[in-house]
Amino acid sequence: MRTALVYHEDMTAPRLLWEDPECEIERPERLTAAMGLLQQRGLEQRCLRLAAREASEAELGLVHSPEYVALMRGTQALGTEELRALSGQYDAVYLHPSTFHSARLAAGAGLQLVDAVLTGAVHNGLALVRPPGHHSQRAAANGFCVFNNVAIAARHAQQKHGLHRILIVDWDIHHGQGTQYTFEDDPSVLYFSWHRYEHGRFWPYLQASDAVAVGQGRGRGFTVNLPWNQFDPQLVLVSAGFDSAIGDPEGQMQATPECFAHLTQLLRVLAGGRVCAMLEGGYNLESLSESVCTTVQALLGDPAPPLSGPMVPHRSALESIQSVRAAQVPHWTSLQQQDLAPVLNPSNRSPEGRPSPLLCQGPEFKAAAAQATVALSSLLDRLHLRPMPPVRTAVALTSLDTALVLPPEVPHQEGSGLKEEAQSRASRHEALAEDEAASALGKVLNLLDRILDGQVSSGVAATPASAAVATLDVAIRCGLSQGAQRLLCVAVGQLDRPSDLADDGRNLWLNIRGKEAGVLSMFHVSMPLPGTTGGFLNFLLALVLPLAYSFQPDLVLLALGPDHGLRDPQAALLASLLRAPAGCRVLALVDEESTPQLAGVLAQVLHGEAPPSLGPFCVASPEDTQSLMHLRGQLEPQWKMLQVAAPA
Repeated sequence: MRTALVYHEDMTAPRLLWEDPECEIERPERLTAAMGLLQQRGLEQRCLRLAAREASEAELGLVHSPEYVALMRGTQALGTEELRALSGQYDAVYLHPSTFHSARLAAGAGLQLVDAVLTGAVHNGLALVRPPGHHSQRAAANGFCVFNNVAIAARHAQQKHGLHRILIVDWDIHHGQGTQYTFEDDPSVLYFSWHRYEHGRFWPYLQASDAVAVGQGRGRGFTVNLPWNQFDPQLVLVSAGFDSAIGDPEGQMQATPECFAHLTQLLRVLAGGRVCAMLEGGYNLESLSESVCTTVQALLGDPAPPLSGPMVPHRSALESIQSVRAAQVPHWTSLQQQDLAPVLNPSNRSPEGRPSPLLCQGPEFKAAAAQATVALSSLLDRLHLRPMPPVRTAVALTSLDTALVLPPEVPHQEGSGLKEEAQSRASRHEALAEDEAASALGKVLNLLDRILDGQVSSGVAATPASAAVATLDVAIRCGLSQGAQRLLCVAVGQLDRPSDLADDGRNLWLNIRGKEAGVLSMFHVSMPLPGTTGGFLNFLLALVLPLAYSFQPDLVLLALGPDHGLRDPQAALLASLLRAPAGCRVLALVDEESTPQLAGVLAQVLHGEAPPSLGPFCVASPEDTQSLMHLRGQLEPQWKMLQVAAPA
């Protein structure tokens, strides 16, 4: 079992003992509903279940003052009116006689998870906890939070395990100001938060929540309010709040549960997959439970459901990204290389956003909540119609099989005779006339059929070098004719796009290290292979991935042709990132002359393992940066996900 689930039923004990409309949404059912759905879906059984322990007071002292810890300890003996009076000294907090015990369990759960991941007992995991933690500060409870679970876990990882680079990703709808304050002068912890701000009119109403907050002293540039490639974290901690999910009364946003699976899947390419997620907010029990389940599925390596809806960024999102980039440029070389458009600073405008949802409880709010409930129900019905393929990854590798080391769950796929349609297509290629090439093609197409009919999620197949172009041509045409509505082909090396392939929007061809770099059409793009790790990452994250998400393929063909030029870790990262946009339906084609190690690492990442490190970071060359910006400029009018600045 490679994913841990940390929980303790005692964390359901605290509850509101008096009337308080602001605090009533933080209730025990947040945990019981999420755990119930995890059990119903069979996900709990697939995880290593760990019972949370209490954090010691010394461990709490890694972040909190002794006086504050003593004050919280004393709440165990207070009566209801005394608890109410003390709660009133903080913002959006309620205390209960069991709060101190529950909060120590929540912090201890994070410590257990970090220990399990960093000792290799598991690869990753989720701590299902309450009370949440990211608003809590050194000497103050805040926003339902008592002890800062993620911050304590980060300090613990530094002191006990000797880590020097920790990434904290906070996707809660509210800014985790407590975590930011804890690490704002610490360059060893990169805090990255994206949250609702509304120009300061959304709780917690702080200027420190804006993009201009970048840290202090030696920590300047290590607070990012909206991770940069240079940081290369050793551990990823996630403040996993789900109050941005559709139907949530607090966030009033429209994030669907599968969004969190995609976020988790993308984070798993960092730090060797060492990701520790800890529950923060989330107050619609149905969307919270579904979002927790999709997150755990992503941690387990399961395919993420494809995102639905138009892949077009909102203007306000582009403004936020633009402001963040401008604020971070002085601190990150990778950003200094790129030209930035003139900054539209939304923070200097008059407030346009609506007040915090804590103030929105009128008829308009109730109507919107009712609409969100209907939309959520429809969305969940669609998600439940997508059964999990019985086989996650299969291989068809002929001569590479004997030296290949694969996960035990990855079967070897046998070949079969070519169907009439495939025979007709193969007959057009002289390179497929030889028995070896025809046999390899049969294995490729048999594996492709199993992916398209839902029996296999992804696969790796080998082709003779002399038949690589022909095999890819037949695979594309068979894929499009046998059920793929949109097929993304990422061809690496000297692989030409079939000349008579229809440019009808059903096939997007991306060629890396082709004969020339340029945009031949909206659906035919050729790019160079950058010579540094920084350049390679820039191309993947700023071009390949946005194009893939914009296109929304239901099948990806990743073809590594002769002389493709990728190192094994680069090929693994490329394959890993391409899993998410297509619901993990990826077929990788490799040259039979490739090393068994390449085929093995591709099978591992397609099976859900984290890709290996790219090695030391080297910034992109000026030539690679210029080429990237030129290609983005040409493609941006057609592919809106490439936008990084709001239109004037």
